Amino acid sequence: MRRRHEAWLQPPGVNPEEAAELLLRDLRSSRRGLSSADARRRLLQYGPNELRRRGGRRWPAELVRQLVHPLALLLWLAAVLLFIVGSFVVAVAVVLIIMLNAAFAFAQELQAERAVEALAEYLPLRAKAVRDGRPVEIDATQLVPGDIAIIEEGDRIAADVRLLAGAIEVDMSALTGEAVPALRSASILDVDVPVLRAHDLVFSGTSCTGGQARGVVFATGMMTELGRIAALSERVEQDPSPLERQVRRVAWLIAAVSVALAFAFIPVATFGAHLSPINALVFAAGLLAGMVPEGLLPVITLALAVAVKVLATRGALVKRLSAVETLGSTDVICTDKTGTLTENRMRPMAVWTATGRTDLNDTGGNPAGTLPDAALDAVARVAATCNNARLRPGEEPSGDPTEVAVLLAAQLLGADTDADRREAGRRWQFHFDPELKLMSTIDQHGDRLVVHTKGAPEAVLPRCSALLDQQGRRVPLSDPDKERVTAQVDAFASDGLRVLTLAERALPIQRRPPHRRVDAERDLCFVGLIAMLDPPRPEVPQAVADCRTAGIRIIVITGDHPLTAVSIARRVGITDGHPRVISGEELDRLHEYQIAELVRDEPDIIFARASPEAKLHIADALREQGHVVAMTGDGVNDAPALRRADIGVAMGRSGTDVAREASTMVLTDDNFASIVAAVRSGRRIYDNVRKFIIYIFAHATPEVTPFLVFALAGGAVPLPLTILQLLAFDVGSETLPALALSREPAEPGLMQRPPRPRAEGVIRGPMLLRAWLFLGVLVSALQMAGFFYVLTRAGWRPGAQTGAGTHLNHAYRQATTMTFLGMIAGQVGTAFAVRTQRASLRSVGVLSNRYLLAGIVGELLLAAVFVYAPVFQQILGTTALPPLDLLLLIPYPFIVWGADELRRYLIRRHAARRRSPP
Repeated sequence: MRRRHEAWLQPPGVNPEEAAELLLRDLRSSRRGLSSADARRRLLQYGPNELRRRGGRRWPAELVRQLVHPLALLLWLAAVLLFIVGSFVVAVAVVLIIMLNAAFAFAQELQAERAVEALAEYLPLRAKAVRDGRPVEIDATQLVPGDIAIIEEGDRIAADVRLLAGAIEVDMSALTGEAVPALRSASILDVDVPVLRAHDLVFSGTSCTGGQARGVVFATGMMTELGRIAALSERVEQDPSPLERQVRRVAWLIAAVSVALAFAFIPVATFGAHLSPINALVFAAGLLAGMVPEGLLPVITLALAVAVKVLATRGALVKRLSAVETLGSTDVICTDKTGTLTENRMRPMAVWTATGRTDLNDTGGNPAGTLPDAALDAVARVAATCNNARLRPGEEPSGDPTEVAVLLAAQLLGADTDADRREAGRRWQFHFDPELKLMSTIDQHGDRLVVHTKGAPEAVLPRCSALLDQQGRRVPLSDPDKERVTAQVDAFASDGLRVLTLAERALPIQRRPPHRRVDAERDLCFVGLIAMLDPPRPEVPQAVADCRTAGIRIIVITGDHPLTAVSIARRVGITDGHPRVISGEELDRLHEYQIAELVRDEPDIIFARASPEAKLHIADALREQGHVVAMTGDGVNDAPALRRADIGVAMGRSGTDVAREASTMVLTDDNFASIVAAVRSGRRIYDNVRKFIIYIFAHATPEVTPFLVFALAGGAVPLPLTILQLLAFDVGSETLPALALSREPAEPGLMQRPPRPRAEGVIRGPMLLRAWLFLGVLVSALQMAGFFYVLTRAGWRPGAQTGAGTHLNHAYRQATTMTFLGMIAGQVGTAFAVRTQRASLRSVGVLSNRYLLAGIVGELLLAAVFVYAPVFQQILGTTALPPLDLLLLIPYPFIVWGADELRRYLIRRHAARRRSPP
């Protein structure tokens, strides 16, 4: 069968630089867009709008990488040594272990990769297009050539587009490397210029930083400029994360200890046990192979991947596995107010004009009890005109929540809110500028052009020179009038309401309208105020309380009025008394070292009317002081601060594509409580990584002890554990409980501990002491006690022969089997003991980790196969034990677990005494 060509067809003969009407004709489209049926046919013809990875399958290279991993190289070294000395059976066993470990690690990495890639399904890139004559939001992969795309501020452009109407500023750095946004306008036509410099073309992968425009899609997928670059680019390897680097150091530490012990065993066995050098080398190689924890890295990777998937179900999409660990050490959260602490569901509450306050209701029509008022009519007109939101009967409003609330206010006041008629009368737009805190439009009103402006009171009022009275007369704006307006703004803000100021200016007839903001937004006439309510989220107060007990500082950085910010912060519990409030103007006057002093010396601080650049300065100051900072943001200008913070948190609902791409984590519900849940999960995962490391280290001592006993006894004591039994223990019983420990629930008091210091390593001295000299020694003592019990019961005395053909050989096989099972039983107790660091296991529930219970059942079944299956009896040298001996093994896990419970109890009591006053 003939193989289908990979490249999707593109419309033939399309030239994006030709006249707009000719381009639409060639694309068989129109300014009203495509029908849904036509779009579906084109999707089948041209394929989805996505970049396809080229280069074939990657799994062979990934599998080979697992076979040459640093720890795997140590196993290869052991296998080579065993082959050299002629111990072929043990050498083959070591090679099989390498293969099994590589397959296991490969499977875990694939699962982790799939877990991260699956997150794209939670938050697909969206695009706006005109379908069936109406604007709709679709998955960006569904865009096809001929679609009429709608591009707005904050959107990531998802295809190559020829502009047909409007003007936008575009961040072209993804294609050209130029950091300064470029103007792209449908009214500027270029001829004979490079495609990337054409002023009427925009390209996939770039971002709209301002303005609005519409255009026709002429290329999608791999046929875009970005697709052409992607086809030429090689896959870039990501640098290892701090956690990955720490874990690699742990792996090398384990490897160094293993090599040191293995090669130290050679002279001890040669001169102490009088073994031949070859036999000593055999034992050393076996010891080396048994002590290498090849599953360390994949198990940790799996633990992080599981955490990422759990967080995704709770509304937090973490884009990098390593970020989960960083979340656990976060000690400062810089949060916005709107949408994060609040519901981001603005409701218009009241309108204020020069004639007084008018309360609004949501029953429709004019507010009850109001008289004809020209100022109210002007408020309704400006609110309906200087707006990009849309209201449709029977449908959810679309647009920015603030603009939706303003448009609802205009509707309640009786204004015409039809979006098509509004756009037909619009002549120019100055998009909302976060720095200026203003948005303006120039619209046709009757036979005149009028500037309509809305924005923050402190931004609009200084640009006003007149006031609209009840009769619609433009009267001079006096200082007492300004004070009266400011007082009303403060009154609204102190009630937790967000306030916007509306103003307008009629332009001279028969004069070209201004195309510069500074010329348009001056000599305005104050029209009125609109007050909106955005109530706090009900779950935020508890999340804030959790942050307080966890030692996490919360700093509010908002663009709202200072009084509004303080009111909301008090409601959710971020501040109790009178916080230090820094306005945007005051912050702009501060030097960097003054900002650093401010965030260090003022524990209760709120930044109001702050610009996105202010977020960047604050993040820098906090990080230089050693804090681990999580920063929220949703706008285009928030991207630098999101990149600079340790954890950039973007809003999934209200945020822009630019902010989401710059962030480390995306909140699908825009909820502050989801950040706290992510921090809790990060702490839990880091604790679990440490538990797993203690679990791994604790097995080193019982694995080494039988060899040391044999060597130090000078051969008078037979080897308590054969090399193949050691390998079976390492491969067969360690993996399943280790995987289960990555699913361990959070320990009580997890969010009552102070954040972990940034520089603190994953391994600490107390962990090693607990693993090697406490848990390891306990298991070693138990396993050797079982070994000597079985051997001496059969009449063995030191120096007696136990080799094949002697009367003690069967008893020796039973004794080594007892050692083998004693290690497994002690390992079960270790798995339960490491589940908590200080708390009693009862506090988290002895049976709460069902994965651990299943792992232990699987471990015991595998041990039974090793002991009772004839094939494994021949390979491992095991044999069946009498029931009485098996009964002796039952207390082993409880002894190990109970001893560690006692140790943790004594630590808790000592800590309580130190905290209590004398």
